[in-house]
Amino acid sequence: MVKNKEFYTFLNKRLKIVPRKLELYELAFLHRSASVVLPDGGTVNNERLEYLGDAIISAVIADYLFRMFPNEKEGFLTRIRSKIVNRAHLDSIANQMGLVQALTACTPTKENLKKRISGEALEALMGALYVDRGYDVTHRYITEHIMKNYVDMDQLLFTETDFKSRLMEWGQKYRMQVGFDTNEKPRENPKSPKQFVSKITISNVPIAKGTGKSKKDAEQMAAQKTLTFISGSSTEDFSIEALIHYLERMKEKDKLNIDD
Repeated sequence: MVKNKEFYTFLNKRLKIVPRKLELYELAFLHRSASVVLPDGGTVNNERLEYLGDAIISAVIADYLFRMFPNEKEGFLTRIRSKIVNRAHLDSIANQMGLVQALTACTPTKENLKKRISGEALEALMGALYVDRGYDVTHRYITEHIMKNYVDMDQLLFTETDFKSRLMEWGQKYRMQVGFDTNEKPRENPKSPKQFVSKITISNVPIAKGTGKSKKDAEQMAAQKTLTFISGSSTEDFSIEALIHYLERMKEKDKLNIDD
């Protein structure tokens, strides 16, 4: 009872949430690394709420931006939404909110926990709020509490994080085919967190690869590496055409290193 009272106070005073079903929020902070095993062999953790919260946050932010920027086109809105809901930014918001202090997880260090799973807890928390209080309350919480207190829109407008979109736009501009091959990495331990690897090709020439906890994270990392490679190769003395020929020669000689 004392523990529940302390958790209720944390939700109410620190997070400004008034819960009706406290057990939903307790579940939102139960990371899969600390899953509870049921008598029938099943497990309980925050993954289902995380899945739901991810969709809710995306929908609310899309609506928020649609109203905030009535004259902007779809591409702009998509890029800004991506900056807000990407993993690194959600982790930052969650840490500012202090979610890490309520997380139940089996991780080596507190710092590791902050970096890797706090954003997932934020998604699960929004999933719990949606189930408990409905869409309107969740919408108000995200737009009037999170966006106003923890999101710097001016900084986001001038910070580029959607590397995949930039790379695809580059490919369209120069009429070069950009390919993504993204797959989940095999896991030796079924309980280990999922990891994905994404390999990028330009005109069927392998360029770079990236890894991440989701397909999106892996593709963003690979795209960032590819853009770095392109920006270093495409100068006044090294044209796009020269870059294509260079890649083709490297492919033939099997000298292109795509390791991390």
